[in-house]
Amino acid sequence: GELLAKMTTRLRQTRKKRGHVSMGYGRVGKHRKHPGGRGKAGGQHHHRINFDKYHPGYFGKVGMRHFHVLKNQTFTPTVNLEKLWSLVSAQTLEHYKAKKSTKAPVIDVTKAGYFKVLGKGELPQVPVIVKARYFSKEAEEKIKAVGGVCVLTA
Repeated sequence: GELLAKMTTRLRQTRKKRGHVSMGYGRVGKHRKHPGGRGKAGGQHHHRINFDKYHPGYFGKVGMRHFHVLKNQTFTPTVNLEKLWSLVSAQTLEHYKAKKSTKAPVIDVTKAGYFKVLGKGELPQVPVIVKARYFSKEAEEKIKAVGGVCVLTA
């Protein structure tokens, strides 16, 4: 039951070419099956000019092989300081901005699926405890500048 968008027969080019003996493929050369080979055949041989001209660097290798790549060893999703407060509710920020409590809010970025905190953007002037696996130097400086603390988690 797959619905294929099929072109209506009356619009096909064959309808136009009825009555023209070779259907636009010429009498001398004739329309034969696959005179140049199928698909990408002959890229290093009879179609070399096309490959070299329009697809330079198509053939060959580059770099080193890396067997058994373990992706999770380099998995470090990052979040910038400008987005830091969006990980908690907007009321939380208002609450602490109004200095309603003496405690500093804790933002655990690993709970939101981030591992590293980067230093792009500005932080509101609210001391905050940030928990993460990694901090960039700039992020650490900016968090400490508003009177916050960086807590490293495993």
